[in-house]
Amino acid sequence: MPVSRHWIIGRAAAFILKFKKMTSNIIVTTGIYDAIKDTLRRKKVSIEEEKRLAEELRKAKQVRRRDLPADVVTVERKVTLKDHTQNLENEYIFVSSVRANPKKNKYSIFSEIALAVVGYKVGDIIDWPFKDGERKIEILKVEPWKG
Repeated sequence: MPVSRHWIIGRAAAFILKFKKMTSNIIVTTGIYDAIKDTLRRKKVSIEEEKRLAEELRKAKQVRRRDLPADVVTVERKVTLKDHTQNLENEYIFVSSVRANPKKNKYSIFSEIALAVVGYKVGDIIDWPFKDGERKIEILKVEPWKG
């Protein structure tokens, strides 16, 4: 029985999505790096998140704010994410903890979703151990945000 062209394209797309490479090392400012380390010291995340963040920080590239690429997730950026596990697309504005207001779509850079994607760039797909289970998140867009 011949295989349809649509089936082949669908399988190829699934394969590419499954094996698409993430950024090998996250890129963060020194301030964000230190703040995440402090979050880990204060046990503000789950054990799985702690392990993952500690590993990422060990390999992280630290840069000055002015040297951070525009397509990298950090504080004061509007980020569009696709949750492949839940098949949802959402936009988030990542801000300092004191400016967080989820009703206005402003999330702390130390929120669970921000910690999952901080330091990654547009096109990266991250498997992250959220408190409600493992999810696959893709970074679709990163824009500067001035609030």
